[in-house]
Amino acid sequence: MPTLNAARTLPAALVALGDAADEIVVADGGSADGTPEVAASLGARVVTAPRGRGPQLAAGARSACGDWLLFLHADTVLAPGWARAAAAFAAEPANAGRAAYFRFSLDDPSPQARRLERLVAWRCRALALPYGDQGLLIARRLYDSVGGYRPDLPLMEDVDLVRRLGRRRLVALDVAAVTSAARWRAQGWHRRSARNVACLTLWFAGVPAHRIAALYGR
Repeated sequence: MPTLNAARTLPAALVALGDAADEIVVADGGSADGTPEVAASLGARVVTAPRGRGPQLAAGARSACGDWLLFLHADTVLAPGWARAAAAFAAEPANAGRAAYFRFSLDDPSPQARRLERLVAWRCRALALPYGDQGLLIARRLYDSVGGYRPDLPLMEDVDLVRRLGRRRLVALDVAAVTSAARWRAQGWHRRSARNVACLTLWFAGVPAHRIAALYGR
C-alpha cells in the first residue's frame, strides 16, 4: 500500500483488511502527517521509498514475503467478502497466470458518483483498464515475470502494468473497492474526471510520465 500523508484515510483501509492478510506492507513516500506511525500502530510494516506510486509500489513488492500480492491504495476500503473472493481466486491453479481486481465504488451518495462508477465499469469491460484504486491481486511469480511496477513511473504505473498483463490475464471480482470521493468533491467531478482522461490520452500518445505528472499536480 503506497502512502503519502494518508493518516486520515489509512486506518479504515487497514482495518478492512482484518486478519486476512499474512502481512501488510505500507510503502511511505515521505509523509509529514504521522502516516508511518498510524500504519505501524495498526500492525503494518512500514518501508520508505522515493515519492511516487511506481517507486513506492515497487518497493513494497520487494519487501513483501508472500506468494500472492495485493496492491491497494490508502484511501480504498475493501468491502466485506473480499478475503473470501480473493482466497477463492488464489486457490484456482489457473489463476496463477492471471490477476484480479475489484469493482470500483465511491463513498458518496451523489448521482455523479454513480455515473462515474458506471463509466469505470465500462472502461474495464471495453478497454481492460482497471486502475490502482480497484486493487490488484496477483501471484508473485506472475508479477515478477511481467516486470512488476516500474520504479521510474510517478504515475500511470497501474495502466502500464495492466497493459503488460493484457485482457486475457485480468479477472474482475464482484466485491466493491470503496474509494474516497474527497478529491472529486474538492476538485469538481467533471474537472477531475477530465484531467484523468487527459492523462490517459497523453500516456497512450507517448508523453513521458514525468510530464504527465506535472499536469496531474505531482
